[in-house]
Amino acid sequence: MNAPPASKRPLYTTYRTPNELPPDSPLRRKIFEVIFEADTPAGKAFDVALLIAIVLSVVAVMLESVGEIRAAHGRVLYAIEWLFTLLFSVEYLLRLISVRRPRGYALSFFGLVDLLAVLPTYASLLAPGAQTLLVIRVLRLLRVFRVFKLTRYLGEARLLSRALAQSRQKIVVFLVAVLTLVVIMGSLMYLIEGPANGFTSIPRAVYWAVVTMTTVGYGDIAPHTVWGQALAALVMILGYGIIAVPTGIFSAELVRAVRKEKGHDACPACGRQDHDHDAKFCKHCGAPL
Repeated sequence: MNAPPASKRPLYTTYRTPNELPPDSPLRRKIFEVIFEADTPAGKAFDVALLIAIVLSVVAVMLESVGEIRAAHGRVLYAIEWLFTLLFSVEYLLRLISVRRPRGYALSFFGLVDLLAVLPTYASLLAPGAQTLLVIRVLRLLRVFRVFKLTRYLGEARLLSRALAQSRQKIVVFLVAVLTLVVIMGSLMYLIEGPANGFTSIPRAVYWAVVTMTTVGYGDIAPHTVWGQALAALVMILGYGIIAVPTGIFSAELVRAVRKEKGHDACPACGRQDHDHDAKFCKHCGAPL
């Protein structure tokens, strides 16, 4: 079958999401090429400049939170903050204008992140201090993966997310069991120590149990009686054993996800490895996998 003539070939053959489709208007298509197409010189230059602007804006927000710097350069940082906000606002509007499905892009992950990157500054006009939330702009740096063609890292990220999804139910059951355990231990400590030793209520005793079982140990509240210290020692030992459980669950699911990605292990009969993901028998010798 002959290839279609050059005039009928699609101008853009690689899209990031179904919502990032080029429009029919030539002007909007040109804007789309610059904003969304990292493969073109103009598109890559735009994305690199955008990443630099994101980093600078986040640094400005972080510096503004330091009292000494804010006192000396507060007005400059405030002006920089609004400058980046206006630039990102224009960029966000151009993204909506240049895609074929503006609503779809606005509700996508990057669309919501782009919107949240500018809202805090406007919200600070009504609620002073809201501009601190501008650090969410750092999420926009995720575009670096497609700008510099680091797609292999996206594949690894998919493996991690798949492992997390597969281990979700096990981890939820584990957390419910831990929650039940800390409530029991906290209640026992409240009965043993009582308000005289700082355990003024069961919720406060449960807080102590959580801090102790997670091996954080703030030290703001501690048992004083022999039986209370014995219970504390038991909770500490349980904490060391419990911490390893979610790690093991996730590790097992991660190994399983990697195996599904790469296929089955070697056949126990012939040693060949190139099997389909859902294969139950070796396609070379017929042995069970």
